[in-house]
This record gives sequence, C-alpha cells and structure tokens, in this order.
Amino acid sequence: MEFTKVGAGSFVAIILGIIIAIVPIAIALIWKIRKKEKFTTVLVGAAAFLLFALVIEKPIQALLIMPTSLGLPDHAASIFINSRPALWAFVVGLFPGVFEETGRFIAFKTVLRKRKNKETSISYGIGHGGFEVMYILGITFVEYLVFAVMINTGSIDLIMSQLAATTTPDVVQANFDAINATGSITVGSVALMTFERIFAVLFHIGASIIVFYAARDKEKIWLYPLAILLHTVLDGIAGLSMAGVISISTWGLEAIVVVFGCAVFFGAFFLLYKKDRIDRIKAMESLYNSALELTEKADPAELKGGQAIISTLRQYYESPLWKKDFEADEKGLLPADLQRGVLSEDGLYNLLEKNEILGD
Repeated sequence: MEFTKVGAGSFVAIILGIIIAIVPIAIALIWKIRKKEKFTTVLVGAAAFLLFALVIEKPIQALLIMPTSLGLPDHAASIFINSRPALWAFVVGLFPGVFEETGRFIAFKTVLRKRKNKETSISYGIGHGGFEVMYILGITFVEYLVFAVMINTGSIDLIMSQLAATTTPDVVQANFDAINATGSITVGSVALMTFERIFAVLFHIGASIIVFYAARDKEKIWLYPLAILLHTVLDGIAGLSMAGVISISTWGLEAIVVVFGCAVFFGAFFLLYKKDRIDRIKAMESLYNSALELTEKADPAELKGGQAIISTLRQYYESPLWKKDFEADEKGLLPADLQRGVLSEDGLYNLLEKNEILGD
C-alpha cells in the first residue's frame, strides 16, 4: 500500500479547518462583550455537552447498539436493533435528543437557575453548539494534519506495518483508506463542513431557547419534550440515510440541516425570545397603571395593600431588564402600538418616589 503525498492545497485546507474550529471562542467573546453576559454561562453550555453527549450518552449508546466497539460481544438487544435499520436510525436519533436536551434542562434548573434573563439561553446555546464545532472540526482536522505530516515524512508506513501485524487485512484496508483520504481534502470540502456546522449551531441555540423557557415556566414544560422530539427527528433523518432506509444525497442532508436549523432557531427566537420582552412590558405596564391609581387616590389602606405591586415594579426598575427594555424602546425595536408608560425615563422613578413619600 502506497500513500498519496499530501499537497500544499490540502495542507492549506487542513490549517483553515483548524482555524475555523476555534472561531466559536471569538463568537462567544463578542456576544459576552456586546450583551454584557457572564462567560460562565457559555462554559456551562460547553460542559453540559461534554458531560451529557460525550461522557454519558456515547458509551451507553455504544453499549446498546455497538458493544463490539467497546470490546464486548453482541447481545440480544444489539442484534435486534441492528437487524432493523429503521429502529437503529430511531435509536441513533433518540439518544442525542434525550441526553443533550436533558443536559440543557438540568443546567437551567440547577447551576443556571438564578440567571433569569433571556440572554442566558443564547449564551448556553453558543457554548453547547460551539463546543460541538470545536470537538468535531478540531479533532478531525488536527488528525488530518498529523496524518499529512506522517504521510509526507514516510513515518506512517511503520505504523501501518505494525497494524498489519496485529489485526485483520480488512481493518488495515479501512485504516489505509481513511488516512489516505487526507490528500483529497480541499478548501471546498472544508467550506461544506463549516456550512453544515453553522446551521447545526443555530439549531442548538434555538433548542437552548426552547428548553430555557421550559425550565423557567411550569406552564411551558411541554417545550422540553418538544425539544427532544425536534432533536430526535433531525438526527433520525441522518440515521435513516446512514442505514440505507432512505436515499438522500450529501447535499440533500445539508439542505435538511439548513432548513431544520433555521426553522428551530427563528421559531424559538420570534415565538419565545422576542415575545418574552413584549409580554414582560405588558405585565409591568399593567402593574404600573394599577400603581398610578393607588398613588393618585392616596388612600393609606389601599396603598398598604398595594405594596406587593410597588415591590415588583421596584425590582423591575432596579434590575438590568428595565434598562434593556428602555434601550430597546430607544432603538425603535418595540411595536408602535405597545403601551409602555413604564419605560418613560422619569415616570416609574417618580411613581416609586411618590409612593415612598406617601408611605412616610
């Protein structure tokens, strides 16, 4: 077996792939600076992916459907699943759906439970999806770089001869084909992988938004199983293609990732993330109007009974949320017909001050 020398073009493509693999770090830093978000939220997203997808999910999935990859013999369940391609594809899709979405849900319910601002969901998604990019592209292209150097220096021949002495010809051939493909890497193939990863990250950010609201609001808990379903369907389609149940070209699979990633991201963004601000302003506006009536009447008994409303308004005014809502209004990002007296620069402050005076 003779390896094809790796040309300069492939080396450039491989190095480009490694550079692209670390771009998520820059995106996370830009997001942190622009939104004044805590970088630890991004790190929690990355850690949750590492724990739930790689440490927990992969070994359990391998034990169930690919025990031989762990050096174990096939068992009744693995034989049953592998003899039914559609079932195999379902399991392949279900595992990431259950484990990754559960990882998000647990993170929002535990270490991130006190971070109620909606930007937390995107920060987590950047960490989760960004780490997946770094893991997949980073490991892939670093391996290619090592293979390229070893092929061009001739050191790969010694490794292949050692492999031939300890394993079967089929395994040797499979490894040869995989390593020899290093020389066929182009800038175009790197661009295709990057293109697919962009929309995969959009999916992860969208799924993070969905699960964030499921964890924050008991009435929206149904969003958690919805995220599992969406993730299962996306990975399940790829599984059906891998199992030969359906025939989809590489471009067809890429198109599915693009459509699915956009649909989940923009659906979550506009139906949950953006709507969250409007719902909050409407709720605060209602409380603001009630508080105005209380202070205008200046009835001591009613003022005392309405202190819960005043307290809620004060917490809102003193939190970063009021400032962000105010800035959104200043930038013209709110609907023109939205009632928002609570965002007037002096209105809420004067109301709270008047309440203090009346209370004295």
